[in-house]
Amino acid sequence: MLRQEKESFVSHVRDELMNSSIVIAVNRQPGITVEEITKLRKDMHKAEANLKILKNTLARIAIKDSVLDPIEQYLEGPTGLAYSNNPVGLAKAISEFAKANEKLTILGGVMDGKAVGVETIKALASLPSVDELRAKIIGLLTAAASKIARTIKEPSVKVARVIAAKS
Repeated sequence: MLRQEKESFVSHVRDELMNSSIVIAVNRQPGITVEEITKLRKDMHKAEANLKILKNTLARIAIKDSVLDPIEQYLEGPTGLAYSNNPVGLAKAISEFAKANEKLTILGGVMDGKAVGVETIKALASLPSVDELRAKIIGLLTAAASKIARTIKEPSVKVARVIAAKS
């Protein structure tokens, strides 16, 4: 790769990382197959997330002098950077893959400009997704509306029962 191509690539990666609300560093051990990485990328794509596996020197240049500086400590060995604007979705995708495959380890990350550890990422993974929360809210709203409708309807039903019983 020519120097100009590298500069353009690093600039593009920096823009993507800086425009993400969460960036997670992962260590991928030797022996992880292309099929496994492809499956991880597909799962992450469903969660509106991406994974970049690049040389540590290029990653260091991309995050230099930014809020992503805490990630630099993880850039040893075969490292990948996962990023997204959906922190819960990304954390779920990475955590589920790491549980199923010991060749990938979560190292830490940065969320909204602050360093986060593995425990925080796992806690994010245990939260319900945005779609699950929406479904719960809709369920609560419809349940409340149906209860109100039953409460309003009930007195007239009782009157009708009394009239029917007397006739």
